[in-house]
Parts: sequence; structure tokens; C-alpha cells
Amino acid sequence: MPEPLADILNSIPGWVKEMGIEILTASTEEVTCRWQVAEKHLQGYGIVHGGVHCGVIETLASIGAALVAQERGQLVVGLENNTSFIRAARQGALLHARARPLTRGRMSQVWEAEIQNAEDQLVAQGRVRLLCVAPDRLK
Repeated sequence: MPEPLADILNSIPGWVKEMGIEILTASTEEVTCRWQVAEKHLQGYGIVHGGVHCGVIETLASIGAALVAQERGQLVVGLENNTSFIRAARQGALLHARARPLTRGRMSQVWEAEIQNAEDQLVAQGRVRLLCVAPDRLK
């Protein structure tokens, strides 16, 4: 059952909602989600497109980093996403992901994430680096 913050995040229109991703938990320590692979997630060979894995990893890292930055009156913007694809996933598979911080510095943060299948086998893993900025810097 998603927590109250996850419910709010799940109600926001955009990529996460369109991809059918359900945020389960969201905190400064960990962000988790799950989704069932559908046709819209696939590339031409019938497996999940790497961009979907990158997007999930970036999303979870960004949510966690934003929660950290918010406490300081900052916003975060992504600088780098390095994602490795380990195991193929096909339509119908239930995937879940988790992101945790490696560093939560004053100027930047680094979060790592992993995506696993229903058998807890590693499907993809990645690391996202984010810049912490004052809100007026994004105008």
C-alpha cells in the first residue's frame, strides 16, 4: 500500500503516470516503485526499452534528491545518468525498483538505483548525479 507522499506523487500528470509506474515509498533515505511491463515499454525485439529503465532510475533518484534539497530550500536538476542493462524483461513482467543516496552534499547528490524482476533478479542498475540549486537559478 503506497504511503501518503507516494499517493501525491502518483497523482501528478506526466511520464510516471503515463508509464504506469506506481511510487510506493518516498523519503530522503529511499524511494521505491513497481510497474507491470506493457507493450508501451517495449523496443523492437520485445524487451523493455533501455530508456524506460533509465527513466525509472532517474525518476526515483530525482524524487529522493528533491526531498533532501527541499529541506534546504533548494531544487535539484539531473547532471548525469549512468544505467546498465543486466537482464531482459518482457511484456507482463512485474518489475520493482529502489533508489538510495550515496551522497547528499550541499551542492550535489549521487543516488544509486536497481530494478529487479518478481524473482528478485537484477534487471538494471544505475547511478544519477544531481545538482542542488537555489530556486531562482532556474529562471
